[in-house]
Amino acid sequence: MPLSYSLDLERLAAAYAARELTPVAVVRDVLAEIERTQDNPAWIHVMARESLLERAADLERRLAAGERLPLYGVPYAVKDNIDVAGTPTTAACPAYGYVAAETAYAVQRLEAAGAICIGKTNMDQFATGLVGTRSPYGACANPFDARYISGGSSSGSALAVALGQVSFALGTDTAGSGRVPAGFCNIVGLKPTRGLVSMRGVVPACRSLDCISVFALTCEDAWGVTTALTAYDARDPFSREKAPRRARAPDTRLRCGVLRESDLRFFGDETARRAYARTLESLKALDAELVEIDYSPYAETARLLYEGPWVAERLAAIEPFYRSHAGEMDPAVRSIIAAGDGYGARETFEAQYRLQALKRECAQVWGDIDMLAVPTTGTIYRLEEVANEPIALNANLGYYTNFVNLLDLAAIAVPAQFRDDGLPFGVTLIAPALEDATLARWGARLHRAAALRLGATQFGFPAASAYGGWRSCAEKDPISSIGDSMSAQAAPRAERV
Repeated sequence: MPLSYSLDLERLAAAYAARELTPVAVVRDVLAEIERTQDNPAWIHVMARESLLERAADLERRLAAGERLPLYGVPYAVKDNIDVAGTPTTAACPAYGYVAAETAYAVQRLEAAGAICIGKTNMDQFATGLVGTRSPYGACANPFDARYISGGSSSGSALAVALGQVSFALGTDTAGSGRVPAGFCNIVGLKPTRGLVSMRGVVPACRSLDCISVFALTCEDAWGVTTALTAYDARDPFSREKAPRRARAPDTRLRCGVLRESDLRFFGDETARRAYARTLESLKALDAELVEIDYSPYAETARLLYEGPWVAERLAAIEPFYRSHAGEMDPAVRSIIAAGDGYGARETFEAQYRLQALKRECAQVWGDIDMLAVPTTGTIYRLEEVANEPIALNANLGYYTNFVNLLDLAAIAVPAQFRDDGLPFGVTLIAPALEDATLARWGARLHRAAALRLGATQFGFPAASAYGGWRSCAEKDPISSIGDSMSAQAAPRAERV
């Protein structure tokens, strides 16, 4: 049986505070649920049961001693291109695998806050793909219909959250890998502004573009975890010192950019087209002003990611391994990375110049709109369709995602409704760098208005926000109340392992 309780941060904090649950009990239940659903390969490596129970019991003792632990006892997952000391990192390529000597900086921050890393999750090999099928550990099936893909490359992280096995999970996002799986799994995927979350300890895909992303059941949870992760890291040359901007006032009318009909692409999927049209009506009902924009410079930017020299950056990330072990790689991944050999310095500079011109052109729109709302993807595919045509169909899924990191934008993928065929449909809200809080707040409004169940669980939204309303996105640390709500009461007695 699935867990009888929700792992969203609101309910979990309340259950801990009321002594209805302990971290030890949650770890036991989570491990049992992972064992029950192992036919859908969300996980590559699950931590040893004994070490997880010891970690949970230690957190109980520390809270009882008065220590402040903002993410006390919160179970989470880590995509298997992110290092956890003493644990294998494979990037979904066993021949590449190594045991990490140091934990990634982002994971260190979560551990210090009291969260519990349950294990490492499945992914498209070397984070190259949006489909979730390019893994020797198996393809992650959609939790609503096993004939369909779960999306990638952070497939296992999204699936673990959607199934209610963890409260949140870390993914990575270069071309949309932190957003596409969220859209297909009915969860939230927050891709922060580049550099706000340290990438130290992450196997790079395109190092200049990569972001750690957060999958969660609600926008509140995704934003709270992101604030816990956000910190300047002097050892990461791409780390940003500047904190996120304050969210726009809740009573300010939103100017929401949408695409002209001629720019929309649904790849023959009329079910998705109807779902997007209904979602735009939902935005209008929230008093958003819809403003049509010219999408052509964004679409051209998106094409640069795989039709330009940025594929050479993927080759640079793993070149020694590729030169000696190409035959042990997924064929689709190998063919993409091999294309990096076709670019020289001249082509690279020309593409950089074109990107700079496109940045200038795309930036003009932000004088007219506050955020852009696009379908997270224009369609969804069956597993067998992707197997038969892995490159072209994957490219279709990036039409609304590939430009975001090239243009240094922030984005959040939000569940919007269920399609007529019963599959999830989501939209992605996009804004300039450092407007992450605004995206989280408006994403929460849209998500809550849709009144959907959380992920593939049986649970709807918690009745109230643990974060004191959406002004807290701008005014205070939104996760502080999680630990504070428990510390304000007598701490639960530590459970014996």
